[in-house]
Amino acid sequence: MSTKSSKIQIQHHGGPSVMEWVDVEVAAPAANEVQIEQKAVGLNFIDIYFRTGLYDHPLPHGLGFEASGIVTAVGSEVSHLKVGDRVAYGQSPIGAYALLRNMPAFQVVKLPEQISFEEGAAIMLKGLTAWYLLRQTYRVQAGETILFHAAAGGVGLIATQWAKALGVKVIGTASSAEKIALAKAHGAWEMINYRQEDVAARVLELTQGDKLPVVYDGVGKDTFETSLNCLKPRGLLVSFGNASGAVTGVNLGILASKGSLYVTRPTVGAYVNTRELMQQAADELFEQVLAGNIKVRIDQRVPLVDVAKAHEDLAAGRTTGSTVLTID
Repeated sequence: MSTKSSKIQIQHHGGPSVMEWVDVEVAAPAANEVQIEQKAVGLNFIDIYFRTGLYDHPLPHGLGFEASGIVTAVGSEVSHLKVGDRVAYGQSPIGAYALLRNMPAFQVVKLPEQISFEEGAAIMLKGLTAWYLLRQTYRVQAGETILFHAAAGGVGLIATQWAKALGVKVIGTASSAEKIALAKAHGAWEMINYRQEDVAARVLELTQGDKLPVVYDGVGKDTFETSLNCLKPRGLLVSFGNASGAVTGVNLGILASKGSLYVTRPTVGAYVNTRELMQQAADELFEQVLAGNIKVRIDQRVPLVDVAKAHEDLAAGRTTGSTVLTID
C-alpha cells in the first residue's frame, strides 16, 4: 500500500529555481528499509553540486542526503529499528528533501532523546564528515596543530570543537571578522582572514616555521596550492569538498617539489558503508554532543518550501554554522 506525499525534485540542472515541489506516492518499505516521516532536513554544499550538475546523477531526481524524523513503517528484515523510533541519517540515496521517504535501514540510526530533530538534521552529515576527517582519514593527536579551511561553516564548527576536545590546536580560515569571532568562540586556536592575509605565510609564522602535518580543505580549487604550501614534508592534504570549484589539472610533480606530500580526496560514504561503521560513527558523534564538547550551531532555519533561498545564501557565503530546512 502506498502513501501520498510530496518532495523537491529537479528535471534539469541549473540555479535554485530548478527545484520544484512534486506530489509522489511512497510505497510500503521493502524488506531492508524503514519509512520515515521527516521532521527536519539538513542543507549541505553537496546538494548544490548535484543541483548544478557538478556531480552527475540521472534526471529527474531529488536532492539532499541528511534528515531526521520518526519511523512510521519497518521492513520485514529490519531488527534494530521499530515504528515510533526517533531517527536520523547523514548518508542516503539522493532525495532527503521530502516529507516522507523510504530509507535503507543500515543507514539510519536512533536519535538520542536529548538531541532535537533539528539538531539531528544539522549534525548528521556534517558530524559524520568531521568524524571521518579527524578520526579516520588522519587520526589527529593531542598536541598537534592543524589547518581547517572554512572553520565557521557547518562542518568547520563541528570539527573545530571536536579537535579542541581532543587537545588539538586548530588554525582556521574565514572571510570576515564575524566568522573569525564565531570560529574562535567554538574553539579555534587562531584564525586567518584569507581575504586580507597570506594564509601560508601566517601558518609559517604561527608554527614558528614548522608548518603542519595535515590540512583539511573543503574549499577546493581556490585553496589547493595554498593548502599544499602549509604542509610540512610528508604532510597530508585532505581535500574533501569543492566549494570554490573542483581541483583539476594537478601535476603530481608538485607534491615532490613541496616535500613528498600526500593528497587524498575522501568521501563520507566510503567510511560508513555498513551498519556497524555507521553506528560506530554515530555513537562517537553523539557522545561528543551529549558530553557538551560539540554544541550544535543552527544559524539558519528555512522552511523546506523556501529551499531556493537557502541554496542562494549557502552558495553566496552568507551562512554560518548549519542550515536546517524545517517541515511544519
